[in-house]
Amino acid sequence: MELKVIGQSADNTAEGGCSASGCGGSSDQLSHLPDHIRDKVHNHPCYSEEAHHHFARMHVAVAPACNIQCHYCNRKYDCANESRPGVVSELLTPDQAVKKVMAVAANIPQMTVLGIAGPGDPLANPERTFDTFRQLTEKAPDIKLCVSTNGLSLPDQVDELCKHNIDHVTITINCVDPDVGAKIYPWIFWNNRRIKGRKGAKILIEQQQKGLKMLTDRGILVKVNSVMIPGVNDQHLEEVSKVVKEKGAFLHNVMPLIAEAEHGTFYGVMGQRGPTHDELQNLQDKCAGDMNMMRHCRQCRADAVGMLGEDRGDEFTMDKVEVMDVDYEQAMKKRADYQAEIEAKLEAQKSSANETFIPLTALTKQKKETRPVLMAVATSGGGVINQHFGHAKEFLIYEASMTDVRFIGHRKVDLYCSGGDTCGDAETTLQKTIRLLEGCEAVLCSKIGYEPWEVLEESGIQPNGEHAMEPIEDAVAKVYAEMAESAQLEQQRQADQLQAGA
Repeated sequence: MELKVIGQSADNTAEGGCSASGCGGSSDQLSHLPDHIRDKVHNHPCYSEEAHHHFARMHVAVAPACNIQCHYCNRKYDCANESRPGVVSELLTPDQAVKKVMAVAANIPQMTVLGIAGPGDPLANPERTFDTFRQLTEKAPDIKLCVSTNGLSLPDQVDELCKHNIDHVTITINCVDPDVGAKIYPWIFWNNRRIKGRKGAKILIEQQQKGLKMLTDRGILVKVNSVMIPGVNDQHLEEVSKVVKEKGAFLHNVMPLIAEAEHGTFYGVMGQRGPTHDELQNLQDKCAGDMNMMRHCRQCRADAVGMLGEDRGDEFTMDKVEVMDVDYEQAMKKRADYQAEIEAKLEAQKSSANETFIPLTALTKQKKETRPVLMAVATSGGGVINQHFGHAKEFLIYEASMTDVRFIGHRKVDLYCSGGDTCGDAETTLQKTIRLLEGCEAVLCSKIGYEPWEVLEESGIQPNGEHAMEPIEDAVAKVYAEMAESAQLEQQRQADQLQAGA
């Protein structure tokens, strides 16, 4: 029998938001939505956790200026080795951006979404941003258009956004309290003046909330990004989640602070730490009771290209794009056929899953209560386990229990082995990977070598290569059922209780 697990849908919660066990834009979460909303979300890799396994996005860096300063931000140019917001290798003109989008869309048929997210603020660069959107609306009508903004100029630009059929907008909202905001934003540029401290933060918050309500009143889907900064706003973000939900936001993305000293940000230089994996997950779970949560965000560069978790930007630098011969009309037909195949496959999988969904408790003789287990998964996309352990740049983290399998996040790692001279440092990199997988009790991959297998086992992480090319949730559920059947989970629970008593 094909194993499926029963999840908890979004409408199981009292307020209709996402439950702690069913977050992230999954098919369960989206099933209760009106058809016109599902149509906007189903193939958007940022708005649907399921879609990010199958569809791609790209960002074009046409907006260099910013009208606020954030303590966690340092916009960097010509930087190919950092993966975080605000970083780009090439600043493009609108004409270059359009040419690049059409080249990428012709070569990556999974691409469904074009976003402008920087490296500054798109709405602080309205001419460049809307020129790009105007051209793409005409030349690439099959691509969804998105914009990300800090919200300061948003109320003044809502009418223009609506003209271009932009139905996905992301606003970064880190607080709704000016006292908290003063610790995050040293200044804003407002009405031709630089306004500092609490006064500037208050104006920013008012503009963000006003713009959010204006967008949702017009039926535009809004995703709110919040950067979790321990000791600054971590205790405040639950309130942020409640406020933005009340104003109609569709999705809340609580992201970890990235603050390394080498990035040159104020927080990085001052030693402000980012949250641990557990701290981030706990806060996301707390917010999930009031808001649909996004857990699959990769905090992409402002020039990212490809599936979430990968970046194919090097394949589409402007010098390469300029010599590409693109027949976009023909490419658009091929893209439509390719994406229709993906959607038919997903629909077939969904129908099959609905027919065979049964609780794990019915498939195991282990009747005692068992604890949840975290598992790491190596995948290169497609929603299946299809990546060698040593080739993984990141692992998706799932939590399995007797009644549910839920996606809870991802963890980026260095390549264990990328071939050539780098393999001499494999042991150091492997140890780093194991540290990043702390808390996971199994790692599922398509294949794994003897050396990492042994080191993982010694570290208390069970490697598993038996479920290659299987759907991720099915494989995680099977492994959990096997662990429960062999009483491993109960034994560990008893050991934990004995250790706690000692």
